[in-house]
This record gives sequence, structure tokens and C-alpha cells, in this order.
Amino acid sequence: MKSKAILTIVIAALSIALPAMAQAPAAKTADRKDSTAKKAVEAAPAPTERDIADAKAKGMVWVNTNTKVYHKEGEFYGKTKKGKFMVEDDAKKAGFRAAQEPVAKKAKTDVKK
Repeated sequence: MKSKAILTIVIAALSIALPAMAQAPAAKTADRKDSTAKKAVEAAPAPTERDIADAKAKGMVWVNTNTKVYHKEGEFYGKTKKGKFMVEDDAKKAGFRAAQEPVAKKAKTDVKK
């Protein structure tokens, strides 16, 4: 009698647990699809020289979305792996900060005493 009751409890528990386990991998697959879609959006093609020239003419800044820094000009303008062009005011409102200007190096002078 006891074994029948135990068997009934085990079967009931499995009937509840198995469908839940079968659904778990499907949720993980959906997460993978979402992350793949996000990567596709983030991995937009790099801007062309023409795109960069057009953005400069419009007075836009290049926002590096990884570092949260924007560039008005210079070597990183339109060249970082992840970024986009924005109006400077919009970049500031979105929490980006201006890149620091490179400091000019002092010329070495050979003064012998």
C-alpha cells in the first residue's frame, strides 16, 4: 500500500516537473535570438569617408558608445568600433562627455652645462 502511494506521488511530481523542464531550453533559445539581434544592431557598418565629411559639415559629433565620450574632430572622429553621429546637445543630454584634447608635448632641449 505504501509503495503505491509513494509511486503515485513520484508520478505526480514528475508530471509537474517535466513540462517545466521542457520549456526552459526554449526560453534560452529566445534569449540567444535577442542577443544576436542586439549584436547585429550594434555591429553597424563603419561610416565611410563621405559619411564622416557630411557629418562634419553638419556640425555633428562622433559618439563612442563604449566609452561614453564624443569627439568633435581628430583621429577618433568616425573611427571607433562602436559609435554614431549625433548633435552635440543631444550627446550631452544622453550623458556623453567631450573628449579631452591631446596635450602638446614639450620639445626636448639639449642644454649641456
